[in-house]
Order: sequence, then structure tokens, then C-alpha cells
Amino acid sequence: MIPALGIQADAYQPEIAPIGGSLVASALIALIPLLTVFVTLGWLRWKAHWAGLTAVGVAILVAVIAYRMPATLAVLSATEGAVFGIFPIMWIVFTAIVLYQITLVSGRFEDLRASFHLISDDPRIQAIIIAFCFGGLLEALAGFGAPVAITGVMLMALGFSPLRAAAVVLLANTAPVAFGAIGTPIITAGALTKIPYTEIGAYVGHQTPFIALFVPLLLVLMVDGKRGVRQTWPVAVVVGIAFAIAQWISATYISVELTDIIASLFGLAVAVVFLKFWKPVGKEDAHAALAVERERDLALVGGGASADGGAAAAAAYAVSETELEARARSLTPSRIVMALFPYLLIIAVFSITKLVAPVRNWLATTDVKIAWPGLDGNVLTAAGTKNGSTVYTLPWLSGPGTSLLICSLITAFVYGVSIAAWGKEIRDTAVKMRFAFLTVASVLALAYVMNLSGQTITVGTWIAGTGAAFAYFSPILGWIGTAVTGSDTSANALFATLQQTAAKGAGLDPTLLVAANTSGGVVGKMISPQNLTIAATAVGLVGRESDIFRKVILWSIGLIIAMCILVGLQSSVLSWLLPVFPK
Repeated sequence: MIPALGIQADAYQPEIAPIGGSLVASALIALIPLLTVFVTLGWLRWKAHWAGLTAVGVAILVAVIAYRMPATLAVLSATEGAVFGIFPIMWIVFTAIVLYQITLVSGRFEDLRASFHLISDDPRIQAIIIAFCFGGLLEALAGFGAPVAITGVMLMALGFSPLRAAAVVLLANTAPVAFGAIGTPIITAGALTKIPYTEIGAYVGHQTPFIALFVPLLLVLMVDGKRGVRQTWPVAVVVGIAFAIAQWISATYISVELTDIIASLFGLAVAVVFLKFWKPVGKEDAHAALAVERERDLALVGGGASADGGAAAAAAYAVSETELEARARSLTPSRIVMALFPYLLIIAVFSITKLVAPVRNWLATTDVKIAWPGLDGNVLTAAGTKNGSTVYTLPWLSGPGTSLLICSLITAFVYGVSIAAWGKEIRDTAVKMRFAFLTVASVLALAYVMNLSGQTITVGTWIAGTGAAFAYFSPILGWIGTAVTGSDTSANALFATLQQTAAKGAGLDPTLLVAANTSGGVVGKMISPQNLTIAATAVGLVGRESDIFRKVILWSIGLIIAMCILVGLQSSVLSWLLPVFPK
């Protein structure tokens, strides 16, 4: 052991090309665990937790056989990843759903539903307002699946079918992801590469707005097809432009941390004002189409996929349009404020915990760092340095999930929900999410095995070997990283330094490719097993993650191709689109 470094003398150091020195052969072998996920989930239609567990087993076999990683270390890597998947990742989702359940049992959720009905009673517009604008705000504050969980059930409550609601919120949860959780993905990339995160954020702010421009239109297309686009394109275009401009300006000139908050609120405000002067046609046909689809999906849910979640979801929107219209007209300002209270509270709490430096710094001191037993000091990076991923951080107080739990308790008190009822919702939600916990734990176990054994760096190095043309492929690394881990932050942790190194070797702008990693990740989130499980749990379709996957995979592929073309052009003929910083 090297005491000063905490490294064992016989520590495992991964090889980048362990298969006969061939990078291509090694990369193809390293891709097998990822292919296992996509094949079992998308083609064989396995349940997500079985797909995840199988992929973990395959990753361990690849680590041991191909990469010659000691089996003990491979298994320990999986255990650390599984724990990280449960806390903090699933802890955030769990507490977000508990908060929603409190609004449901208190009856206040019906007022929130009616409040959105006041803005627009057109389901296509509601998809833009709730999934895109409100979901963007939740992504800005919490991230890590919370917006998918909360807006998914909100769309269900407005009459969307479970499958349609899940697909819509996953597609909407794209453009805001790069700046999610108060800019955490970008801040992480800056910390790893030593490039000022404000510069990375400004570059991202010149990439993701091009996605944001079109997301509202794509949402309308997903909800009501070409007819919906013809009938609602003005508001979709206006909201997309408003969000994109606000994101561009805030990321470049104001604050990386506040970018999504500013963009989401500005987009929502523009939508409200625009709808005062313009109304779409065809809402009745859209409602009718969604009603038919909803009944069909609920019949499938009742047939076995997740009867408890489906029943709860059905109860959430079992009210007629006439009753909803009457409720909306009866709303008073005080009832609207009370309906919005949990989300206003979330904004206040997260603004304090994430933006007020003394509070943020104090909360960070409560984090518990645990050197993973048997793993820490026994695994090196490919460069031969100690791997910091073997130290697990337990953010028991500073994590967003704990803040959401506190918000749910305060909301229960304000809404008159007893402690006993609050505790019952926690227990019932835990039971309902048991397979979701298993799925996410297995996905993060997969990510840790691939990362620590060297499989991820092999794939990344292989893709980076394309030279100057790498600019056109660099977003794919972020896409893959986020698809595997479910987190743009994790994707940057995996590939940010690799992007920087590859850029220098190819004579490209390192900041551009680090930003491209972040921007590529935003469209990979919708196909990650973690997020698919979160969406399925929220809408009562646990066990049907493969159906949701097939619903969104082509959208994800189309958007990553568009991002690759944009970044490639920004590295050459469209370089004038990038911000300029003094050297």
C-alpha cells in the first residue's frame, strides 16, 4: 500500500484495450452490457428490473473475463452503485411522489388541476404548460427524475392515458436537463476539467436552446399528431422561442444556476399572456382521442401491469369536463395559491438550500463520506491515479430528496393532513415503488461496474479516435452516459475529461466538446432505464417500461442526430454561434 495516496500495492488498474490490444474489439465487448439493456428492454420486452439485473450480471462477467478485474472488486463496484441508486437518486423520486400523494389525499390537487384548466382547457396546450414549462422549473430545482414523476401524474390527472403521459413528460424533460438541479451537470464538468463552468454553461446555452425551440411542437405532435400541430403551432412556437431566448441569455450573461428557473418562468408567463389573445381550435377532438386511448391503457393496466398505481391514477382524474369547468370557475385567488403552495414551497426551499451560500455550505458539511469497504484504494483509473468514485457520499440532509420530504411534511401540516396519514402515504408509496427501487439500483450498479472496470473509458476512447470528425460524434458520449446512468451529471463525470483530452488531441475547442457532452446527455435521459422506471411508476405502468421505451426511442435518436450535426457545424462553419471569452 502507498500510505500517502491510500492506494494498495496490488490495486486494479483497467486497460483501455484489454482484448489483444485492439481498441475496436475491446469497445465492442464493452458495449455488450449496454446492448443487453436495450435488447431485453426494447426487443424482448422484459420488465425493467429483470433487464437491469441481467445487464449487471453481464457487466460483471465482462469485467472479470475481458478486463481481468478481480471478481470481488466487480461485485463491490455493483454494491456501491446500487446504494447510490437508492440514495440519493430514488430517494428524490420517492419523496417527490409522497409530496404529490399528500396533495391528492388532501383534495387540493383538484384545485391545481382546475388552475391549469383556467390557463387552457386544451390538452395539447396543457402538455406544453405542465410538462415543458412547469417540468422545466422542477428540473431546475430538483432534477434527478422529480419532474418526470410529478408532471407525469399531473398529466394523468388531466385526462392523458398512462402511456401517453409517460412519453410526453420524458420528451419534455430534455432541454432543461443540462441546467438541472441548479446547474449541477455543468458545475460538475467544470470541476473535473478545470474549465470555468460559466464558460461551459455559456456554450451549452448556445446548443440546447436549439432543442428547446422545437420541443413544444414535438410535444403537440406526440399528443395529437399533425392535426394538433396545425391547430396549435402558434403557441408552441412562441413558448419554444421564449424558453430558448431566456435560456440563451441567462446561460451567457446572467447565471448558469438560475438558467432553467428564468427560462421556465418566462416561457410560462409568455404562454399565459399569449393565450389571453389567441385560442386554439380542435380541443374537443383532442379530448375525445385521448379519452379513447386512456380507456384502452387503463384496461391494460387493470389487466395486470400495475393495478394499484392504475387505480390511483384513475381516481385522480375521474371527473367530467363539466365538473372541472365548474370547479375552475369557482376558484378564488386564495384557493389557487393554496393549490400552488407545495410547488411555491419547493421553489423557496430549493432557492435557499442551493443559492444561499452559507446555507448551502453548511448543508454540505453534513454529508457523510464513506470509503467503500474493500473497494476504496483497490481500484485505479486508466491513468494510474486513485479512483475517487470508490468514496460514497451520503447527502442525508443536503440532498434534494430530504428537502422534498420536509416540503411534504410542511404541506401535510398546511393542508390539514395528519401525521398518521402522512406516514401511511410514505409506507404505501414505498410498497408501490419496490420494483422501481430495484430497477434503479441495478442500473447504477451497471454504471459503476462499467466505469470502475474500464469498460466505459474503452467505449469513449474508441469513439474519440475519429480525430477532427469527433466533433460530430462527441454528443453521443453524453447521450450514452446519460442513457446508462439516468443523469447528465453522471455522464459528465464519466466523459468530461475524456472530451477535453480528445479535443486537444484533435485540435478542437475543449470547451465546445465538454459542452457537447452535456447537451448530448439531455436527449439520452428519456431512454435511460432509470427514468423509464420513474415515469412508469408515476403513471401506474410498472412492468411496462419496454412499452414506454419504444414510444420514445425514435425521438431520442432523432434529437441526438440533430445535436451531433449542430456541434459538428459549430466546430467549423458555425463557430460564430459560440460565445467568445477573453483569454
